[in-house]
Amino acid sequence: MTGPADERRASALESLVALLDRTHLVPADALPGAVDVGIARLGATAVVFLADYSTTTLVPMVGPAQHRPASLAVDSTLAGRAYRLLTVQTTVADQGPLIWMPIIDGVERLGVLQVSVADEDRLQDQAFLADLWTFAHLLGHLVAILDQYGDAIDAVRRQTPRTVSAELIWQLLPPLTSGTGKVVVSGRLEPAAEVGGDVFDYALSETHAQFAILDATGHDLHSGLAAATALAAYRNSRRQGHGLFEQTEAIHRAVEHEFSGRTYATGVLGTLALDTGELRYIAAGHPPPLLLRRGHVVKTLDAGRRPLLGLDMQAANVAAEWLEPDDVVVLYTDGITEARDPDGQFFGLDRLVDFLEREAADGVPLPEIVRRVGRRILEHQNGTLQDDATILLIQWTTSGQDALEPRSA
Repeated sequence: MTGPADERRASALESLVALLDRTHLVPADALPGAVDVGIARLGATAVVFLADYSTTTLVPMVGPAQHRPASLAVDSTLAGRAYRLLTVQTTVADQGPLIWMPIIDGVERLGVLQVSVADEDRLQDQAFLADLWTFAHLLGHLVAILDQYGDAIDAVRRQTPRTVSAELIWQLLPPLTSGTGKVVVSGRLEPAAEVGGDVFDYALSETHAQFAILDATGHDLHSGLAAATALAAYRNSRRQGHGLFEQTEAIHRAVEHEFSGRTYATGVLGTLALDTGELRYIAAGHPPPLLLRRGHVVKTLDAGRRPLLGLDMQAANVAAEWLEPDDVVVLYTDGITEARDPDGQFFGLDRLVDFLEREAADGVPLPEIVRRVGRRILEHQNGTLQDDATILLIQWTTSGQDALEPRSA
C-alpha cells in the first residue's frame, strides 16, 4: 500500500519528468508550456519571471495563448525580494495564495517562479516547498541550456536595445555568478546595453580559481574588438596551462599585434589556490584589487604591477597574498571610481569601500552586492555612464554558498 508521503514523492518525480520530457528537442519558446504541465503534477499553476539584463525588472515569460501579467520591479516587490535575497516568499493575494520561488542555475539567479495554489495551508507545507525548490532549480538549468539555442529567452530579458559592441561583449562573458564548494565568483558590467571595452572571465576547478578583469580603451566597437582580442588571448594561454606571467604577456602580444599601439588594455589576472588560500596576481596598469575581510576592506593589493597591455613590453613579478576563510577579492575598472555625478564629483574609492563594507556587514549575498554596486554607480551618474563600470568579486569560502540556496524568509 502507498501512503500520502509516497504519493507526494511520486507527484514530485512526475513533475520533474514532465518538465524534462517537454523540453527535449523543443525550442525555448516551448518552456512556458512545459512548466504548465510539470507544475500541474504538483497541484499548482505557475508563471516564469526572468530578470532583465539590467536586473531591475522581472519580466514574465508566457506562451502565446497565456495571459501576460505585468512585469515586476526587483527593488520594490515581494517577487523582487525573493530574487534579491534568494528567499522563498509567500502571500495571500487577490488571486489567492502565492509562492515566489527563486529560479537559479547553480548559484546564478535567473528569475522567480510565481506559483499559485488553491489551499492556503500549502504555503507552510515544507515538503511541498522543497519539491518546488527542486522544480525551480531544474527549471533554472533548462533556462540556461535553452537560451543557447534560440532568441526567445533573450527576447524576454532584453528590455533595452543593445549596441553592437555590447552584443559582442555579452556573447563572450561567462555566467555572471558561479561557484563550487570552495569559492564563489560574481561579476557585473554597466551600462548593460552599451558596454564597450570591459570584460571579465574565470575558470573554476577543484583546486584553483583563475580569473581576469580587462579594460580596453574607449567605449565603442573598436574597444569591444580589443577587449575580445585580449580575452581570447587570455583564454588561449590559460587553457594551454600557462601561468600568470605567460597569460599576461599573451594578452600584451595579441593587443600590440592587432592594434599597433592605437589601443591598449589594462587588467588584473589572478589565481587562487582553493586548498590553501594563496592568491597570486598581476595588475597591468589597472586599479589594484581590494581585500574585503570580515566586513572591512583591510588592504589594497598593490604589488605585482606591470605597464599597460599592448603598449609596453616589460616583465612583471607575480605578487602573492594569503587569504583567510571567507575573504573577498574585489576587482573593478576605473569606470566605478571615476563615475561623475552632475556636479563633476567622482564616485571615488572611499565611496566604493564604504558601500562594500556596509553591504558585507549586512550579510548581503555576493551577487546581490554586485548588483547593488552597479545600481549605485548608475544612480551616481543619473543613469548615464560616461565609461564602462565593471566589478568582479571572488570569495574563498566553504560557507558563503549557503546564502545562495533558496530558503524560507
